[in-house]
Amino acid sequence: MGVLWSSLWGKPEPPPPMVLVPPLFDYPPIAARTRMSVPAYEVMFGKLPLRSLFEDYFDHAGSMTSRFMLKPLEDPHVDLVANVSAAAGANSGTEVKGDALFRWQKDLYDPHTFVELLASTSDPMLKLRSCGYYPEYHVGTFWTLPLLMGNRVSSEDYGVLGVRYGSENLSIGASFVPVPASGEVPYGAWLVAKKGSLTAGAQYKPLSGNQHPMPYTDPKNWNYAISYAVGTTSPLSPSFICSLELARNKQLIASFYQHLVVQRRVKNPFEDDQVVGITNYIDLGLELAGGIDKDKPTESANNNLFQLAASWQANKNFMLKGKLGPSKSSVALAFKSWWRPSFTLSVTAVNDHTKGTTSYGFGIRVEDLRKASYEKADANYVMLTPNKQHLAPAVMFQYGERPMFQADVDSGNFDHLPAEMRPIGKIL
Repeated sequence: MGVLWSSLWGKPEPPPPMVLVPPLFDYPPIAARTRMSVPAYEVMFGKLPLRSLFEDYFDHAGSMTSRFMLKPLEDPHVDLVANVSAAAGANSGTEVKGDALFRWQKDLYDPHTFVELLASTSDPMLKLRSCGYYPEYHVGTFWTLPLLMGNRVSSEDYGVLGVRYGSENLSIGASFVPVPASGEVPYGAWLVAKKGSLTAGAQYKPLSGNQHPMPYTDPKNWNYAISYAVGTTSPLSPSFICSLELARNKQLIASFYQHLVVQRRVKNPFEDDQVVGITNYIDLGLELAGGIDKDKPTESANNNLFQLAASWQANKNFMLKGKLGPSKSSVALAFKSWWRPSFTLSVTAVNDHTKGTTSYGFGIRVEDLRKASYEKADANYVMLTPNKQHLAPAVMFQYGERPMFQADVDSGNFDHLPAEMRPIGKIL
């Protein structure tokens, strides 16, 4: 009735106020594409988001790195990722290294079944890797086969085969080598179980060159971890992960990860009547590690580790990251273009506390893999963490019976979002 009345008087009803929801810079992360070809233990307990937080866009000091990620229009099931880095060598020359990864993926939105061919110049080799997962049986297989390698020194250089079972609450698997040495059957194994917010797991991974007559009984070949996590796997929902790991080198590692989704008000002169806010992503990470082997205090002291990192994505174009450690601290600024194929420029400043020097690294990434762009949020994906500052806007902007600045993050309705912003499949 209101729309009809407004149209009769020549004044159309203004659109409801909206909040912009930018896609994450890299979601899903590149490492998530191959998570089914590695033990679940190595990607659980916050390891994957912490790795992205501490490593992505922190270019090495004194180097220039570039990455090209392309997907042909003729066949969207394949893509190519090439990395090239140039750094000053020891003989005052420039050392150039690179690798190229060709990938075929069976399903556009399911990265669990794929074939990859990797060629590298830094460590001359040609490697074939594949993974197949059958969701109806929760069973998967994976294998890695080095086709060309200059020097095969260990049994894994001849290939690794693996089987796994994965569901929402359990992952178990083992890997084997085709030409095993003594004590390498199996080459590795893991068990990870989840109950509610708690996740616990163990991994058997023999040390290189281990000559123990019963490697299964050697505590140095085992890792244990437990974590507490809340939140979903969607980038539009806040999450928190706290984990504790006892590594095989007798290191105790405690890590914390927090993903925050906050809203801030904006005044867009081009969409003044429609866009009233924007979503920001803030990530915080902390990692503490220390040796607990009293018999080797010197070696344990060298394994002590402390690092703290934070990132702030202001919109779909800018992200600021910082990392602090005992000997070095780094700051990185990344800019991502808004057209396709998109490119990302990053600059990193590294301060060496021991030497009192500052060096810089540069990076460029060109990609045409993701299609995510700004989305106009509905009431399900706005104000995820309301506070007193947003009480006034919540009363001011109404859409029907529901305030625009009130969220229902448990609705689970992600169908209207692009695939890059939906939760990763529910496989442990």
